Amino acid sequence: MHLSRRDLYKLTALGAAPVALAACGEASNLDTEGGEGGDQRPIINAVATEGSLAKNFNPHSPSVVHMIQGLIYETLFYFNPLEPIDQEPVPLLGESFEWNEDGTVLTVTIRTGVVWTDETPFTSDDVAFTFNKVRDTEALNAGGTAPSAEAIDDTTVEITYAEPSYTEGPNALSRTWIIPEHLFSDVDDLATYANEEPVGTGPFAYAEFTAESYLLRTNDTYWDEGKPAIGGVRVSATSGNQSATDLWLAGEIDYVSVAIPDLEEHVEANPDLAYTNTGISQMALMASSNPDLGSEGPQTDVAVRKALYYGMDREQLSKLAFFDLGSDISPSFALPERDADFIDPSIELAPWNAQPEEATAILEDAGYELGSDGVYAKDDVRLSMTISCPTGWSDYVTALDTLAEQYKQIGIELVPQQVSVNEWNDAKAKGTYELLIDSVGQGPAPDPYYPYRTHFSTDNTVPVGENGNPYENVTRFSDPDVDAALDAAAATDDPEAKKEHYYLVQQRLWEVMPAIPVLIGSSLTQYNNSKVTGWPTEDDMYAYPMAWAAPDSAMVLKAVTPVS
Repeated sequence: MHLSRRDLYKLTALGAAPVALAACGEASNLDTEGGEGGDQRPIINAVATEGSLAKNFNPHSPSVVHMIQGLIYETLFYFNPLEPIDQEPVPLLGESFEWNEDGTVLTVTIRTGVVWTDETPFTSDDVAFTFNKVRDTEALNAGGTAPSAEAIDDTTVEITYAEPSYTEGPNALSRTWIIPEHLFSDVDDLATYANEEPVGTGPFAYAEFTAESYLLRTNDTYWDEGKPAIGGVRVSATSGNQSATDLWLAGEIDYVSVAIPDLEEHVEANPDLAYTNTGISQMALMASSNPDLGSEGPQTDVAVRKALYYGMDREQLSKLAFFDLGSDISPSFALPERDADFIDPSIELAPWNAQPEEATAILEDAGYELGSDGVYAKDDVRLSMTISCPTGWSDYVTALDTLAEQYKQIGIELVPQQVSVNEWNDAKAKGTYELLIDSVGQGPAPDPYYPYRTHFSTDNTVPVGENGNPYENVTRFSDPDVDAALDAAAATDDPEAKKEHYYLVQQRLWEVMPAIPVLIGSSLTQYNNSKVTGWPTEDDMYAYPMAWAAPDSAMVLKAVTPVS
């Protein structure tokens, strides 16, 4: 939907001319040829980031630039989040894996014959080192539950958890970016190290960097023979959705995930253009909700959050901000269709139209009184809250303006703010915000466990003011019963047992509502077929197609082939 990661999963003034994209050193971002010495393989032009770029190629850093995870640094396997949970993952640096009987030890057989791009052999020691380095880095292991690992022999690694951890398998196998021991062993803090000269095993290798774009050339020593078939990918920054849209329509961008209206008309008018839509993006108003962890503001009151829930007209939001592509969302934060069997039947879908009487009744029952200015207040505190989104995210900007008008009808003043992505992420990481709009990421496999663990577990949050992860539990929600239910769900591979634990989590999320569900939005990705073919289609979603998704975008760029 946007130009950078949402879950993990995402620009400055709209409509600004993309002049920065022409100032990329010796090679422009509009390269059409790939390698050196007469190599005619095309270079793909992609947009997966915003504003100016910071040179950070550390795959374990929250500030890593996009299209590094998966393209330069690989995982052991790839799970397609659009496929059933019992899928067979695609082998990457790993070839096979097996759990022990109680789900505490995951044994992985790794691929042989792989080399890092500095020609050093890749070994099982690199895999074990990566897991242990993550475990020993406090910012990456805030809850202390990351596994340890040991290289048993040249091709075998054992990954060991303190407790049964079946649900952690996809995270270990497909979300842990393997790094070279010989280059990272002296790194003091893996979370902050910038790694400006990356050396990986992936399908692409670092070539050049400016503040406007960076170029990754095809890794000609890549282990997967014949892949990639293209010469490389240049990833560029743009100034917003409109700028990216203009570039795509002009044929200057081949791969982007951005909110564009009237897509069908554009595609019909230009046979080189195509798009896909995967609707699994659960949008929510995130509230810094927990006064026990330092949250401040009217949004810390459950009654206020429930009033926001009922005062929202989702049908109008879908039409005005999301091209009428929005769909029903459940306050359980499990997907209504995919996860239907795992949703407590007592929890109804969020109302599609506003229920202002319900909203104002909740406020008045909680002691709020309507002031002469049309805004509710209690104890001299007016229900006025700021809500932010990144500058240039046009659909979110429209959504916040629409919500501000809707909430006037129920006596709540909402003050939309547009901020830089860095400011937005910093506020999320530190909890220094009142409300913001964001998406709830789905995680490495199609199981509601992952959004629950990532966004609502105590392990994944920190007190307000401390620097947490902006892609995890930014609402500061903390409930020991939820934590226990998630631990129990992680310890079983029995779907019926999981269901019982998920019901408890869902009831707590409904009662407290730290994140106010908006709707499930479209996840649009756009392509240009003039240089390459083989992009994902509605009939063949071999990978989650979003350009900002990792390692999914690597699977896409490995699959495309030059047009004959």
